[in-house]
Amino acid sequence: MKERKLSIDRQMRALDGKVRNFPDTLTDEERREFSEYMMIRWSSSVQGSADLQAYYLMSCNENLNKHFFDLSRHPKLQWLAATTVSPGMGTFRHDWIKTKKLDNNNKVLKFLRNLRPDLGEDDIALLAEINTMADLKQMAQELGWDDKRIKSEL
Repeated sequence: MKERKLSIDRQMRALDGKVRNFPDTLTDEERREFSEYMMIRWSSSVQGSADLQAYYLMSCNENLNKHFFDLSRHPKLQWLAATTVSPGMGTFRHDWIKTKKLDNNNKVLKFLRNLRPDLGEDDIALLAEINTMADLKQMAQELGWDDKRIKSEL
């Protein structure tokens, strides 16, 4: 496996430190290794107090996630937007947020798609992730489903 020249720790220190010219300091090889998408995944999760974690997550959602891919032709601007995530309180240990693999044929996903046909797949996946089975059963009961139907379809 090829050894990486650009570590994620170095990138996150630059992000936390609001080093606005960080992309300009990279060598050509490091620039090829740099991934703006990976930066989002790493920057949104930080070790620290619950308040600090919540701040980073909300800041990342507000400052990066909303229009990040609209700026795909402007990597420098993406980096500048990324530096706004940090509250400027020093550097922190960032963690990778593993993506959850969902079975698209899952009964829960089918239920949620039928319940909310106006939502996209990402929103359906999020609903599946944040709702417990008890929540989903309650939704089905509110729709007038009997226990037999709930058991077979959820």
